Amino acid sequence: MSFSGTVKDELSRQISTARHCRVAEIAALLSLCGKITPEGALHMQTENPAVIRKYFTLVQKTFNIETEIAVRENRQMKKGHMYYVTICDPDLIQTVLLGTKLSLEQGSGGHLFPENSLITQQTCCKRAFIRGAFLASGSISDPEKGYHFEIVCPDEKKAGQLQNLIRSFQIDAKVVLRKKSYVVYVKEGAQIVDILAVMEANVALMNLENIRILKEMRNSVNRKVNCEMANINKTVSAAVKQIEDIKLIEEKKGFHTLNEGLAEIAELRLQYPEATLKELGMMLNPQVGKSGVNHRLRKLSAIADELRVNKEELL
Repeated sequence: MSFSGTVKDELSRQISTARHCRVAEIAALLSLCGKITPEGALHMQTENPAVIRKYFTLVQKTFNIETEIAVRENRQMKKGHMYYVTICDPDLIQTVLLGTKLSLEQGSGGHLFPENSLITQQTCCKRAFIRGAFLASGSISDPEKGYHFEIVCPDEKKAGQLQNLIRSFQIDAKVVLRKKSYVVYVKEGAQIVDILAVMEANVALMNLENIRILKEMRNSVNRKVNCEMANINKTVSAAVKQIEDIKLIEEKKGFHTLNEGLAEIAELRLQYPEATLKELGMMLNPQVGKSGVNHRLRKLSAIADELRVNKEELL
């Protein structure tokens, strides 16, 4: 099962003891997955059996409505199944719509929309509505590959409403138009952890946090290794250049033409090509710090550069 499927499976098993929270969750599910059919039935459908079971249980517990779950082959995807719960009794439909504050949108093909924000006044109900919206049409990417959380809405109005609910928890949700749908999404890893906490997906939250910690540790180690490699390469390149300069001086002038300090560091560098500046300084008598060794090697480099220039002029 995918990470997204695991999160939905966890959320589908949570049934709130508070009626107002169950109402908010039903409203979100019907708003994104439900509609009124041309025959006047209240129809809810999804590809996820866990989601349809939860909707079935919520409706039963909240409105005391007995109905059935129907299963059909998914003709559009040509694989898997579609799961349906349909309520045909007009009085029961009215009970559900009044309870969830949902109304039929004109010209929307039977889709429903929350009339007002009464059902999401309390913080717990906001959590339930977001949870229901995610169960209805949400997804979350595998955190091993990247961080992306989204809920697909059929229109801009519903997307804006959902975005405001998510932002009320200080989560920076954004909306983007994708084909004919509006997608409410969150990208940053820490914010996705926060929205899992909002929906009360505690097991998934802990799994995501563990993955985030491991990824951050790996990234930190990689950065340190890369930094060390860069420093080593820089040191090796500098040492190779220094040895080339010293050999040129030895060949063209001889160390006897150098002062005692320069001659001493030149001989040590040839003898210990892999030594650091600090190690070279410790070998001198009296000892010299890194800056002192670097100063002498720079002088040798300047002498070598001068010899190269003179050679070019002669040519």
